[in-house]
Amino acid sequence: MRAVAVRAFKAEAELIQVPKPEPGEGEVLVKIAYAALNPFDWKAADGALAGRVPHVFPLVIGSDFAGRVDVVGPGDSRFRVGDAVFGQATRPPVGTGTYAEYVVMPQDAAIAFVPDDLPLKTAAMLPTAGMTAAQLLDAAGVGAGQSLLLIGAAGGVGTFLTQLAAARGVQVLAAVRGDEQGRMSALGAAATIDTTSRDLSSAVRDACPDGVDALVDLVSADASSFAAMATPVHAGGRALTTRGVAGEARLPAGVEGIDFRQHPSAALLDTLAAAAADGSLTAPVDAELPLERAPDALAQSRAGGARGKTVFVL
Repeated sequence: MRAVAVRAFKAEAELIQVPKPEPGEGEVLVKIAYAALNPFDWKAADGALAGRVPHVFPLVIGSDFAGRVDVVGPGDSRFRVGDAVFGQATRPPVGTGTYAEYVVMPQDAAIAFVPDDLPLKTAAMLPTAGMTAAQLLDAAGVGAGQSLLLIGAAGGVGTFLTQLAAARGVQVLAAVRGDEQGRMSALGAAATIDTTSRDLSSAVRDACPDGVDALVDLVSADASSFAAMATPVHAGGRALTTRGVAGEARLPAGVEGIDFRQHPSAALLDTLAAAAADGSLTAPVDAELPLERAPDALAQSRAGGARGKTVFVL
């Protein structure tokens, strides 16, 4: 089958032929219709999990998918051939990913049915970014009437988080480039900050003179940058990062730093799919590309500046 893979850590991604996988007991083989790009895809291909979990090479990239069940493995199963499904393929070994025509999924993993009125393309964009956004919001501990400063709001996680937080009545301050302000306001941000023209701290003070209740930083890759982003958080608030730098950051007094880790959940996938199906959660598309364009899209993701989700059509 066709797949996009790397032959070694940090090698160039390429479109190659690999054997079609076969499902074992309690597994299903899914014929993928769409795969979605997440920044962790290229990080994993660079060796982000090296030494922690097994890997196989060629390492097929990707985790998010939507498609239809092609084969049901031996044993009892809640799935049937032809079922529309979506999910996150993250079980070890790393290298059996979703930038491919087929993927094998354990039926008790993060895989769920696609509602009849939800397009497969939309479903493919939900797993990693949607689950991350929902769990970040819970970890931030903010509710109606409270404030959340969001750094890196324009990408997949940020766009989902903005919508989910706004639906709870949270005042979202979205830090983005100027040309993204209108889109983020339309998604529910109470205020937007143009990071190219304004000092972040002063802009936040104008919007929230007493400081913000929580920070979610999807961008800062070092402890000092993360600490700087956390300066508007008042004592008793929380500062969350997806980059693993909270433990080394010197945060303002009374601010709790949290290194966020996502936990895959089929039940949460059901919740996200229902929200997307009824229109309360939208998945902005940055690009829709054929699979052979995946290497270029990965390079663009490394450069940053995503404005929604990139999906690959199979």
